[in-house]
Amino acid sequence: MASVSDPLVQEIVQRRAIATLATHNSDGSSHLTSVWFLFEDGRFYVGTMQGLRKARNIAANSQASLLVDVREPGQERGVAATGNAAIITGKRSEDLNLRIHQRYLSSAALADPRVGGVFAKMDDITIEIVPSSWTSWDMRVLGKQMLGEAGATPGYFLPVER
Repeated sequence: MASVSDPLVQEIVQRRAIATLATHNSDGSSHLTSVWFLFEDGRFYVGTMQGLRKARNIAANSQASLLVDVREPGQERGVAATGNAAIITGKRSEDLNLRIHQRYLSSAALADPRVGGVFAKMDDITIEIVPSSWTSWDMRVLGKQMLGEAGATPGYFLPVER
């Protein structure tokens, strides 16, 4: 079990990466969606639109998980956190969502009403996740243990298609 103070966890949660948010549908299945995020003071924040499934799911069941990973073949590493989630509205949500947008959009994009203005209107609430459990993995370490020097051979791992 990892913790928020682990160096690998800190490295991953501070990256500008696309995370995967998991919430629970009413039928018990998982709803997975790609999200931008902000990690501050031990909490994850995800801007979203009121009425979307992830927001409705959080309102009905406060348990959620967030996965942040690095997808470089042979270098895969990541963090998953699970905990209680809540919906934040109003001025606090606006401030958090602006900070999230500043992580992923250039200042020119934020200033352009066709981009920054659209995101500001679109993300009208924020999901806050307070992690109660953490999991992390580092294939650089596992690969070295399992494959030795062969795991570092150039060209052995094919690039991920984007």
